[in-house]
Amino acid sequence: MQSSYLPWKGYFDLIRAVDEFILLDDVQFTRRDWRSRNRIKTKDGPAWLSLPIASKGRYLQAIRDTRIADADWGHAHWARIRNSYARAPFFDTYAPRFQPLFEQPPSNRLSIVNHAFITATCHALGISTPLSWSFDYPTRPERNQRLIDVCLATGATEYLSGPSARSYLDEAAFNAAGIAVRFVDYSGYPEYAQPHPPFDHAVTALDLLFSEGPDALRYMKAL
Repeated sequence: MQSSYLPWKGYFDLIRAVDEFILLDDVQFTRRDWRSRNRIKTKDGPAWLSLPIASKGRYLQAIRDTRIADADWGHAHWARIRNSYARAPFFDTYAPRFQPLFEQPPSNRLSIVNHAFITATCHALGISTPLSWSFDYPTRPERNQRLIDVCLATGATEYLSGPSARSYLDEAAFNAAGIAVRFVDYSGYPEYAQPHPPFDHAVTALDLLFSEGPDALRYMKAL
């Protein structure tokens, strides 16, 4: 799956459900997508945090080649997060883990920034699944073949996918290669004591961490 900025809880349920999670960042970057933005809860309702992306032509670059245009983006994002979650029960517990990533980002490359936040969130949730990059493996360019090649290179016998991929995945081709396909189900998540009601599932997983802390996994999928 492509790396995302401050992903929602379902992204991390997908990571916890597999033996290896591979970031597919050698595919084209798409604007106004989860690659470079996500949502938080505020007293005025859900709000977007969007990374300022440096354009290259008509955004035809791969995610791994995409760069962030403004070096000071992190201070503004952290200020909005702090304003929205400072009174959440576990904000002070997790702020020291995430604040440095905003105030001193590890890179101006989108993939590296996303990887850093995904890794930090995994550690906070106690998820130990190894993360790797699709471009670490030899693949062919066609969409389904690329995924099959990665599975074969890692010795995978099962491919777990997000539900939106049903529209393009060639399950027969996977099966012919000896790889079973399974789709994650994102329905049925329980609600928790989220700041700024009404409740909204489609926000960054930081919302869950700041709200429920060590009990966060109770509000995710039972594996």
